Amino acid sequence: MQSWHPEPLPLFDDDLWSAEPERAAEPAVESTHWAHSVGVFDLETTGVDVTTDRVVTAHVGLLGSGGVALRAQSWLADPGVEIPEGASAIHGISTQHARAHGRPAREVVAEIVSALRALLDAGIPVVAYNAPYDFSLLKYEALRYGIEPIVAPAPVIDPLVLDKAHDRYRKGKRTLEVVAAHYAVELTGAHDAAADAIAAGRVAQALAGRFALPADLRELHTQQIGWARDQAESLTEYFISVGRLDPAEHLDGAWPIR
Repeated sequence: MQSWHPEPLPLFDDDLWSAEPERAAEPAVESTHWAHSVGVFDLETTGVDVTTDRVVTAHVGLLGSGGVALRAQSWLADPGVEIPEGASAIHGISTQHARAHGRPAREVVAEIVSALRALLDAGIPVVAYNAPYDFSLLKYEALRYGIEPIVAPAPVIDPLVLDKAHDRYRKGKRTLEVVAAHYAVELTGAHDAAADAIAAGRVAQALAGRFALPADLRELHTQQIGWARDQAESLTEYFISVGRLDPAEHLDGAWPIR
């Protein structure tokens, strides 16, 4: 199993997002574009129910041109509940480890919310792979601890939505590991929050270099709302056709938060 460790990069400070980020020597995207500076966000949790499961590890950071990590912070929380063995097998954090080394969940959730709000308030897009999961779970965690939640995150970039929209008929899975490999993005230590967040950000930058994505973040954000809805409707139809859903059921296509 993987062991959790903090990113060896500077923590957030009050002036973090106000300064112009440094540029890599060979940017991945040649035009003046949002992809030159993207926030990244990922959670590893106790399970998959966004309303009841808890944050175990998290990462929020800032990537510059070429996917260079400019700023980062990782968290390990004591979620206050048992971490199921199935979840531990995925991200490598046991209940005992979280209790011994994790910080109080309320403090961690408050800091994650603050870090993301700083990025979004600065107009920096936040990349999250399958964004409704991470942002929704964080919302319910914030409500659980009496913290003002982020209820309408924007601008957000979701490489899962973008990849499905622009390469709709490609066969195979759309997990982060598979999609990262498809776009030649290295992902070592999958299901580590830092590794997943950074890889997702680099996939978003690769998508910006390959497809004609809007440079206007508001337009791109709005387009993803429609694409996510259409993708959920299409998947609902497929699941009904193969018997995985009843005809009266449907998948929630709300994006980037539910």
